[in-house]
Amino acid sequence: MQSQVGTGRQAGGKRGWRRRLLLLPLWLVLATVLQVAVLRFVDPPLSMFMAIRQVEAWLDRDPGFRLAYRWRDLDAMAGCLPVALIAAEDQNFAIHSGFDLEAIRQARERNARGGRLRGGSTISQQVAKNLFLWQGSNRASRWVRKGLEAWYTALVELMWPKRRILEVYANVAEFGDGIYGAQAAARSFFGRDADGLGHAQCARLAAVLPSPRRYSATQPGPYVQRRTRAIERNMRQIGGTAYLERLD
Repeated sequence: MQSQVGTGRQAGGKRGWRRRLLLLPLWLVLATVLQVAVLRFVDPPLSMFMAIRQVEAWLDRDPGFRLAYRWRDLDAMAGCLPVALIAAEDQNFAIHSGFDLEAIRQARERNARGGRLRGGSTISQQVAKNLFLWQGSNRASRWVRKGLEAWYTALVELMWPKRRILEVYANVAEFGDGIYGAQAAARSFFGRDADGLGHAQCARLAAVLPSPRRYSATQPGPYVQRRTRAIERNMRQIGGTAYLERLD
């Protein structure tokens, strides 16, 4: 009798674990939805990229490293900066739903011809990656990250207005080693607040993306200078700060 009871308990325990394992994907989905829903209204204290960079500094025993990050609302930064980011990174930002297939196709063709590699990621995709994910260090990790990036991008586009997506990107983008967001970049590179940036400075900050540890906004080389001029032209072509009205 006791043996039968013990066997029944073991079987019940196994079924319980199987149910928990089957429910695990659902709980993970709900957790990601909750993450995105909360950050629709709550400004993130830091991003996953910031946390990883800080851990790297600790592991490298770099006591001089300091993470520079200070949140600024979109209305509290110069309008030319979000326009410069759009002009540099994602000119179809106002009309796409998170993925710009034409930009991806053009990037692939350009990369196939050789020269400087460029991606086709939208601002929404970059928010998803910077805020929630990590840089893939091997092939398997990169594929997992890409899948999660697509999922988070879809959630962000579904649950956030465009202005919020742009606001978060302007605050979590890395503009220099350990320097994240418009306010920290403005103070670190130009000695002023983000609302005091001029058009050329905004364009130069956007020009160092997506390689801010390789290029400098304060000592721009030939590539950054050329890219800055191109971004300024693009800013005019998309209508300047009037473009932001399309996001309302």
